[in-house]
Amino acid sequence: MPRLSEVIAALESLWPAERAESWDAVGTVVGDPGQEVTRVLFAVDPVQDIVDEAVKLGADLLVTHHPLYLRGTTTVAATHFKGRVVHTLIKNDIALHVAHTNADTADPGVSDALAGALDLRVVRPLVPDPTDPSGRRGLGRVCELDHPLTVRELAARAAERLPATAQGIRVAGDPEAVVRTVAVSGGSGDSLFDQVRAAGVDAFLTSDLRHHPAGEAVAHSAAHGPLALLDAAHWATEWPWCELAAAQLDEISDRNGWDLRVHVSKTVTDPWTAHAASTVTTTS
Repeated sequence: MPRLSEVIAALESLWPAERAESWDAVGTVVGDPGQEVTRVLFAVDPVQDIVDEAVKLGADLLVTHHPLYLRGTTTVAATHFKGRVVHTLIKNDIALHVAHTNADTADPGVSDALAGALDLRVVRPLVPDPTDPSGRRGLGRVCELDHPLTVRELAARAAERLPATAQGIRVAGDPEAVVRTVAVSGGSGDSLFDQVRAAGVDAFLTSDLRHHPAGEAVAHSAAHGPLALLDAAHWATEWPWCELAAAQLDEISDRNGWDLRVHVSKTVTDPWTAHAASTVTTTS
């Protein structure tokens, strides 16, 4: 069986820590480099429900997309929910490793997995990584559909293919507009509107779109050409990466003869639990 240090080295080859944003907190949070690893669980969030799942599964390593401590802390006391996570991991000999923005920009990365879930053909990164001579790494992806869809049909495909959440898919723009090209970005994407407009795509699918940036994008499209916005739940846009990452580790395990058992959590950790649609009224 491989040691944790060997598995971490393999994960770092996929998502080198030096490619993370300077503000990010990636890498190994908990774990003894010398411990053996036989079972690995991938998930988006390092929350207690996921850690409890790892304990029940008998996992030795939990790999998450989101960091446990994105900002500094002075305590890991179990009186705090993050401290309880740390205590549970250590008591059960479970290591925690995080791949966040270094997985966002990887080739393949978070947005490749999102595009794959929606059957979109990736053309190029939305924001290319200038250090990548191949031009394949970077944030977000510019994609093409295999055949044109209306905005309504694309939203329905996203609702069907992405994990179900209370939010579903919100849409801004003409539902009957035709879409041939789409920009996608897993996670929060409303800082990317300039790049999306420069890409000249028909639609942008991401998450966490705020009122003012979305409203400005709609107003801009009215004057400069249509751009539909599709806003999915943050967790749902990043969960497909877990399946991609698990498949990558499976391949590494087979190549090295490790016989790892690799799992993907299907526990929904999106914080929103219910949705009540507004009543549509017509005014005369």
